[in-house]
Amino acid sequence: MSGRETRIFLALGDGVDHAVVRAALPAGSRTQFATLDEAAGRMASLLGGTPFDMVVIGCADDSERALEAVATAAAERPDAPVVVLYAGTPNGFMEAAFEAGADDLIALPQSSEQVSFALAKVIARRRGSGAATASPMITVLGPKGGTGKTLTSCNLAVALARRNMRPIVLDLDLQFGDVGLALGLRPERTIYDLATSAGSLDGDKVDTFVSEHESGATALLAPIRPDQAGAITTPFLHELFGILRARYDFVIVDTPPAFSPEVIAAVDESSHLCVVGMLDALSLKDTKIGFETLAQMGRDAAGITLVLNRADTNVGISSDDVERLLGRLPDVLVPSDVAIPRAITNGRVIVEADPRSGAAKAFGSLAERFISTTGHAMPNTANTAEPTTRNGARRSFSRKAG
Repeated sequence: MSGRETRIFLALGDGVDHAVVRAALPAGSRTQFATLDEAAGRMASLLGGTPFDMVVIGCADDSERALEAVATAAAERPDAPVVVLYAGTPNGFMEAAFEAGADDLIALPQSSEQVSFALAKVIARRRGSGAATASPMITVLGPKGGTGKTLTSCNLAVALARRNMRPIVLDLDLQFGDVGLALGLRPERTIYDLATSAGSLDGDKVDTFVSEHESGATALLAPIRPDQAGAITTPFLHELFGILRARYDFVIVDTPPAFSPEVIAAVDESSHLCVVGMLDALSLKDTKIGFETLAQMGRDAAGITLVLNRADTNVGISSDDVERLLGRLPDVLVPSDVAIPRAITNGRVIVEADPRSGAAKAFGSLAERFISTTGHAMPNTANTAEPTTRNGARRSFSRKAG
């Protein structure tokens, strides 16, 4: 940790090796020290008006006082990351610490060199986050199951990769996620393995848990068993979202058909939303409810991209019917294609299996829409599928579905 002087507030309780922690602090740092007993109930006054780069709280099993100190520090100094050094037995303390406002938790015992490295990454991440511009995060939603959210998420990711972007798909369908199946990836390491791994979270660590697709897209896959879903908490996800947005050109979040706490967390942090529906009365009804729910969450419908799958199906619903029900027309129309289920069976996406198909062109147009609206430049588009224009898609929809 070099550069300007690092200012640290340090509160340590019994059961924590004070010598190891003090040796881990950056050389030349200015440290204000207190015991956890001294800090309990007085954290606000001890922090005072002094600017700190980090607040470090160390404890063993006397966790209640530590959690109180964490909550006060997070409230009083939101500009400084709060790091917890914990030497006790877990017993749910990690989740409680993050809920109280901790930014990172370092499990002890570790050597002073290991603790120093972990603290350095926390400070570097916080200092860099203010200067760096977060990449777009697109959460793909579909209030009704079976509308093609995963299909859309995976084809969008590969279409972006074919346009020389570096996207990652985060499978947030924690119980029954199918991103790995859709991309033909084996779930050797999943988000569950990342969430339950020891140590702090950073980009280099996350990279060891992602799966790489042949197109250049990557994915962080869902747990392999439904019972593992409980290990992924919303505090963990908030930290993960920030790391992914600093590391990739696009973060695409595939979601289950529900506004679960995890999905709400993703919506809150997303720069863009993509709602996927189908051309049938039940799906359109649920899509309307989805838009109403997002409006209650403060998201403007005008800023939400609407994708309609199987848009050329003749079910007696016209474009006027869709516009009357939803108050808008779709932005991207994906036609039916028998090659899509065949591609999924083979673990492939349609933009690679049949790049000249109407469906591949539609997903290509979706990728280009997000590239243009987020300000990304496309340095080379020679390997992309031919785009489908929005107006052209609407003409096709009106002609076939009317």
